[in-house]
Amino acid sequence: MFGIIGIILTVAMVFGGYILAGGKMGVITHSLPFEMMMIGGAAVGSYLLSNSSDVLKHTPKGLMRAFKGPKWHDDDHRQVLCLMFELLRLWRSNPVELEEHIETPETSKIFANYPAILADDQAVRLITDTLRSASLNYDDPYQVEDMLARRISLLKDEAMHVPHALQNMADALPALGIVAAVLGIVKTMASIDQPPEVLGGMIGGALVGTFLGVFLAYGFVAPLAQRLGEVTKQDLSFYDVIKSVLVAGLHRHATNLCVEVGRQAAPEHVRPSFVEVENALRDIKKAS
Repeated sequence: MFGIIGIILTVAMVFGGYILAGGKMGVITHSLPFEMMMIGGAAVGSYLLSNSSDVLKHTPKGLMRAFKGPKWHDDDHRQVLCLMFELLRLWRSNPVELEEHIETPETSKIFANYPAILADDQAVRLITDTLRSASLNYDDPYQVEDMLARRISLLKDEAMHVPHALQNMADALPALGIVAAVLGIVKTMASIDQPPEVLGGMIGGALVGTFLGVFLAYGFVAPLAQRLGEVTKQDLSFYDVIKSVLVAGLHRHATNLCVEVGRQAAPEHVRPSFVEVENALRDIKKAS
């Protein structure tokens, strides 16, 4: 919602101010389709040239995420803490029974209670791979913490490819606008024998290219890249919560304390309160 409002506000303020200052839209509307074809086409072409197929495939989804916002919210963090509580408690009471849940999480009754987390392959693999390794005696907390940190770091690097690619496009757009403007000047110079009012219109049309490149770069593409980067980082912090609980569990802390460590690892604006988590854990204990 705020993204749409931002776009409308940007366009309205820029062109509204131009019109109120006495500017005429005729020159812009006449030149806009051709300038957009040159600048937009070159930007898309360079984007295709400079990025891998994986980045190109994830770009549309990334743009949608920039408008939709983060995937994980405070309720999701509460659910993952509850899931980790159930798994850690089972791991300590009956490791053999835990195996069926981590080997086939898609049929696990525990995972089935948390469909949003089960639908996220990265979260499920992070949990099951770590618990499986611990059952095979790879349970040194410091080694596991280092392994999980490197794994999450790789996820972050991959997830930030699209924001970085969009930022590179934003950096290139002003230069592409200059290219379009230069071509407009070349066209004007070829018509130097025309009257001043015609030349003025042609020069104005050429300058639309410079305006459009800068406007698209700093009014739309760069803010989208920035927003997508923030959304991506917040979503990836969800895996840091999982890592914190798992490492605390390997340190043999009490299960409730492990959950509290994970809760405090969540970003503050999506962190469930201590009381909310305690009430949720109490309900789990009653249900069992």
